Amino acid sequence: MDERFTIDGARAAATAGELRQWVADFLASPGSDNAELGAQLQRTYPWWLGPVELPIDQLQRLAGPPGQPVLETLEEDEWRDDVDDLAAGVAEGELPAPVVVTYHDGQLHLEDGNHRVEAIRRAGADRAWSVVGFDDEPDLDRFFAGSGGANAPLPRSTPL
Repeated sequence: MDERFTIDGARAAATAGELRQWVADFLASPGSDNAELGAQLQRTYPWWLGPVELPIDQLQRLAGPPGQPVLETLEEDEWRDDVDDLAAGVAEGELPAPVVVTYHDGQLHLEDGNHRVEAIRRAGADRAWSVVGFDDEPDLDRFFAGSGGANAPLPRSTPL
């Protein structure tokens, strides 16, 4: 695993005020291969917070296996074979890369990390390390206030 794209790597980027760029770089990296999403999120969400642990049941998943609350249900055979391997690693204490979440209309939308969240769920855990994008600072402040200040103080990555 590329050490830049770990929880510690995201934390270092946030401390340096570069979490927004970290998200774009992470999504463009091998394995994610989604530079287009990274560029879109970088344009649309100038404010970033994290990494922070979020309850996976609060994440509005965009895709997932049957029986899970998602916007699009995928057949079980459409899930990568490595979800079970990821789950085994999580159960043994390995931490996957943070998932990428956006906040709008008071909801957390899982933009990248559906497989990681599923692996976390299968491993019996209920929280995922996440980086969260906001389209404006008031939303960021509302989210942070609503979290009870958990994990405070968290570095924020601000617009350029």
